[in-house]
Amino acid sequence: MPIQTTPEADQTAGVTPSAPWRVKALSVLADYRLAVTFMDGTNGIADFSSVLAAKDCGMFEALKDKACFGQARLELGVVTWPNGADIDPAWMYEQVRAHKSWSVPF
Repeated sequence: MPIQTTPEADQTAGVTPSAPWRVKALSVLADYRLAVTFMDGTNGIADFSSVLAAKDCGMFEALKDKACFGQARLELGVVTWPNGADIDPAWMYEQVRAHKSWSVPF
């Protein structure tokens, strides 16, 4: 079952991200994928499955554990995980906007 996060659930009090490339909604999907929607309505899938084959991927190593990956959340429009890993929302926005889906390179 997908886990959904919205900005209201994970935002700093009184701060609302508004740049078009900030993520406003997030759903954790099966197979290490995230469904993302950006502030301007752009949406698509970010596929993180390449992390499984990656060697020495630093703090993203923890995301190989499905339970850890499933804890993805939004902090001020950025996808983050409890171990401190995050993904640049502007980079993800560019790729999703151009291709509707994006395989994150590790």
